[in-house]
Amino acid sequence: MQRVLRWPVKSLRGEEVEQGRFDGRGMAGDRAYALIDERDNHAGRTLTVRQRAEMLHWRSAYDGGDAPVLTAPDGTSWAWDHPELPGELSRSLGVPLSLRAADGQQDRGPTVLVTFESSRAGLEEELGREVDLLRFRPNLHLELDAPAFDEEEWAAGTVLSAGEAEFTVTGDVAGPCIRCAVPSWDPAGRERWPALQKRLIDGHRNIFGVIMVVTRPGTVRRGDPVSVTADRTVTSAV
Repeated sequence: MQRVLRWPVKSLRGEEVEQGRFDGRGMAGDRAYALIDERDNHAGRTLTVRQRAEMLHWRSAYDGGDAPVLTAPDGTSWAWDHPELPGELSRSLGVPLSLRAADGQQDRGPTVLVTFESSRAGLEEELGREVDLLRFRPNLHLELDAPAFDEEEWAAGTVLSAGEAEFTVTGDVAGPCIRCAVPSWDPAGRERWPALQKRLIDGHRNIFGVIMVVTRPGTVRRGDPVSVTADRTVTSAV
C-alpha cells in the first residue's frame, strides 16, 4: 500500500493523487494556500481547525490549474480567485477572512509528513474501532515490513527513499510527529473522538507518523518502491 495525499489549503480537506513532486517546498502544492483571520485580536494569523473545526466542511483540490478549487459544504465549487470567495468563507466559518498564497505553510516549515499502515492498523486494534487515515493528514502513507509504531523511535539520520525522492530525519523540525488535537476530529469535522488523542498520549507519547525533510527532490508515484534505513534497522517495502 502506498498513498500520496495533498492538502492545498491549510486545514481544509484535501485530495489523494496518483503522484506528487517533492522538493524544497516539501510536497509541491501542499499547504500552499491559507485562510487568514482578520478579527481585531487575531489579525494576520492563519486560521486552522484548532480555531474552527468547520473548516473541515470545505474541501480543496487542484483541477488542472495552478490554484485550487474549493468545494463548499453544499457542494458549490469556488475558484480560489473568485471575488466572492472570501465573503462566502467568512459567512460559513463565522470569521472575517482574507486569502493567502505562499509555498511551505506547513506547521514545521517545508516538510513532509509520512505515516505507516502498520501503525494505523495497530492504533485501530488498540482502540477497537476504525481509524480513518485522513484524520492525520499525511503526504505519504506507506506499508513497510516493520512493526507498528516503529517510527516512534526513528532518530536523526534515518533516510526514507520513495520513487525518485529521498527524505531524511534531519534538523530541528524533523522527527516523530507530536500530534495536536486535530486528529480527534473526523475528517469531515462533524464529530470529535477524544479517546483517540488520549490513546496517543497515554500509549505513544502523543506520536503518530514522522516529519521528514526532502534531501533528494523527485516525483513519488503510487506503487513506487520504498525503503527505509534507520540507525538500528533496515526495512523495505512489502
